[in-house]
Amino acid sequence: MVAVYSVLALLVVFALALLIIRIGSIALHMTGLSPDVASFQAASAFSGAGFTTDEAEHTVQTPSRRKIVKTLIRLGSLGFLTAIAPLVESFTDEGSTLLTAVAIIAGVCVIILFARSRWLNRLITPVIERALDRTTELTIRDYTRLLGLQSEYQVYEITINEDTWLAEKSLRELNLPAEGVLMLAIKRADGSYVGAPGPETEIQPGDTVVLYGQQHRLQELADRKSDDTQARADAVKDHQNHVEGEEWSSPSFALEQSEH
Repeated sequence: MVAVYSVLALLVVFALALLIIRIGSIALHMTGLSPDVASFQAASAFSGAGFTTDEAEHTVQTPSRRKIVKTLIRLGSLGFLTAIAPLVESFTDEGSTLLTAVAIIAGVCVIILFARSRWLNRLITPVIERALDRTTELTIRDYTRLLGLQSEYQVYEITINEDTWLAEKSLRELNLPAEGVLMLAIKRADGSYVGAPGPETEIQPGDTVVLYGQQHRLQELADRKSDDTQARADAVKDHQNHVEGEEWSSPSFALEQSEH
C-alpha cells in the first residue's frame, strides 16, 4: 500500500521548491542578469550546490541580488528539512517501498513536465513579474557594471549649440558608431524625449543628446566644431585601430593564428 499522505506531502514540497526557484530566477532576471544565469544561480542558491563559482560572486555584487540569494538559501534550507520527514515516513513500511517509490517518481515527473511547460511559463511569468514589481524594488541599478562604466567608457550628455558638429544632422549622416559612440537618447528643447532614436532622427540646436562611448572620445565630440572634418576622420581612424587592437589581442584570434 502506498503511503498516500507522505507522498503527497513530499510532492507538494517539491512543487513549492520549483515555484520558489522560479520566482527567484525571475527576481534575479529583473535586476539585470540574463535568464540563463538567473535560473542557474537561483537553483544553486536554493539547493546550496554550486553557489561558489565566479559567476555566483558576480551575482551578489548588488544589495538587491544579495537579498534575493539570501532568501533563496534560507528557504532552501527550510524546504529540504521539511521534505525529509515525509520521505522517511513513506519508506517505514517495507511492504510498500516499491509502490511508494513508483508513486514518488511518477509524481515528480509530472511536476517537472508542468514546470517546463512553455504555456505554463508564459502564463505565470507575467503574474510573478507584476507581483514582484509591486512589492519590491528590483529594477536594474547596477548601471556602472552593466555598461562597463568603471573603466574608460561613460554615459555623457552634450548640449547642442549651433556651431556644434552634431547640430542639424541626422544620425545616418553622423554615423557615430564609426567613431565607437552610440546615441542612447535625445532630450528635445521643447521637453520631449526620444529614446533609442532611429537613423533619420535629426539633432537640432538646443537638444541634449545622451551618448555612450570612451570618455576621451565623448569629450572631443562635445568640443568639436561643425566644420572640423579632420577631427571626424581622426576619430574614425582611432576607433578602427582600437577595434583591430582588440581583435589581435583576443584569445580566439591568437588561436586562429596558431593553427596556420
